[in-house]
Amino acid sequence: MLYGGRSGEHEISVRSARSIMDVLDRDKYEVIPYFIDKEGRWEPRPILPQPGGAAADVVFPVLHGTFGEDGTVQGLLELAGVAYVGAGVMASSVSMDKDMMKRVFRERGLPVVEYVTLWSDRMPVETVLKQLSFPVFVKPANLGSSVGISKARDPDELEAALRLAAQYDRKVVVERGVAGREFECSVLGNRDPVASLPCEILPSREFYDYEDKYLLDQAQFRLPAELPQEKTDELRRLAVDCYQAVECEGMARVDFLMEGASGELYINEINTIPGFTSISMYPKMWEQSGLPFAALLDRLIALALERHEARKAIRFTR
Repeated sequence: MLYGGRSGEHEISVRSARSIMDVLDRDKYEVIPYFIDKEGRWEPRPILPQPGGAAADVVFPVLHGTFGEDGTVQGLLELAGVAYVGAGVMASSVSMDKDMMKRVFRERGLPVVEYVTLWSDRMPVETVLKQLSFPVFVKPANLGSSVGISKARDPDELEAALRLAAQYDRKVVVERGVAGREFECSVLGNRDPVASLPCEILPSREFYDYEDKYLLDQAQFRLPAELPQEKTDELRRLAVDCYQAVECEGMARVDFLMEGASGELYINEINTIPGFTSISMYPKMWEQSGLPFAALLDRLIALALERHEARKAIRFTR
């Protein structure tokens, strides 16, 4: 198990790893933890006492955000020729980059909110004002857990939000603000993915930011989400469509916005290594759908081995 990492989501990764290792069946698995510190140094650091010395049959990257969820570690594992849990290099990198992700979704006809992409060395407010109306959300293109995200209601707030986002990535995405409800849906599988029952997020703040997700413990959840059956079906279908659009495998959590005025669903983002903390909704949605946490982990490991066997059949030389 790889956990920690260099991203702004380091602490969330550690908490996710603890939750997973608490649940993994030790009669089936010998867990070999590798901790990656904030400077990128790798070291064996067991969270729980472990027997040592065994080689890994499968790697479980529990690394949220950059240098873990963006295809970098996945590329290293591909070079090493080992099985690993979750999406491959391309799906990981495209899903992590909010700009590239939205381009793929639009090409597939999937609903995304209007947005503008800027680079940190060229961030004219006028470019945003010509295309979008306030309020807007400003996000680093490559980051998760709502780190570096701000809501801007006027040009001054927009300037400040752009400066903040640029601290976390060279590319910044500015999106039209959608007033409405927030939903999440878990997806599981390789070539034939399935979607869980969705949940609704009820933030305690103006939007579901980092503090609301992990520090305040005041956000509420409706699981399953209270939606008409046809809307639930639409949301689950879109979650699978989104998953397949980026050619994801293993797992992902897809986040949605539903506009209050129109009832339209928009795909907000896809997370290829969703949280597994005590409050994370990915395992909770599967539990509500009839797949307990321990069985979910078994399934993820089986999917990793299945994908690895399929890739071994590919010829890479003449």
